Amino acid sequence: MKLNEIRDNEGAHKKRMRVGRGPGSGKGKTSGRGVKGQKSRTGVSLLGFEGGQMPLYMRMPKRGFNNPNALKLAEVNLWRLQDAIDAGKLDAKSEIKGEALVAAGVIRRVKDGVRLLGTGELKQALTLVVWSATSGAKQAIEAAGGSVVEQRIEAEAKAAARVEKRNAAKGKAPAPKAPRGDENKISARTKRTTAKG
Repeated sequence: MKLNEIRDNEGAHKKRMRVGRGPGSGKGKTSGRGVKGQKSRTGVSLLGFEGGQMPLYMRMPKRGFNNPNALKLAEVNLWRLQDAIDAGKLDAKSEIKGEALVAAGVIRRVKDGVRLLGTGELKQALTLVVWSATSGAKQAIEAAGGSVVEQRIEAEAKAAARVEKRNAAKGKAPAPKAPRGDENKISARTKRTTAKG
């Protein structure tokens, strides 16, 4: 065997199709694009085009929006915690965080944080550290003798402190807080009428 006799296996390499190289190639003349018109060229934009009438995607009403910065939270109900404690997968005496919930198989992953929901009944006193919790879940845990630490509140306080520090460095006065109580419910028209009288 010589070097010039070495060949690859039959069918190991397929030749590239050469379009527009004459009728004998099988893809000659129009190169498989048919004849004329927009679809025979590159850059076709007919998707959703309805001959000039208002397309369906423009006729349908638009409502709401998708927040690109929204956090993806892993939701946990109280009954899931109780089941894990009864099965011996969670230690009720220690502080329970997202990593402990993943290890116990309560949630698959922590994502951006854990959101505690109030469905179900809790019998043990637990100390939970979660991103946020519903008011019902907090009441149920506190009624059982436990406590909830919400990381969201801490994060918001830190963010507000950073803003105040930055504004103080720039010499800006803090933004006035909105009034609370009945004064907040008085309409602008009522205020104008009262001022005129």
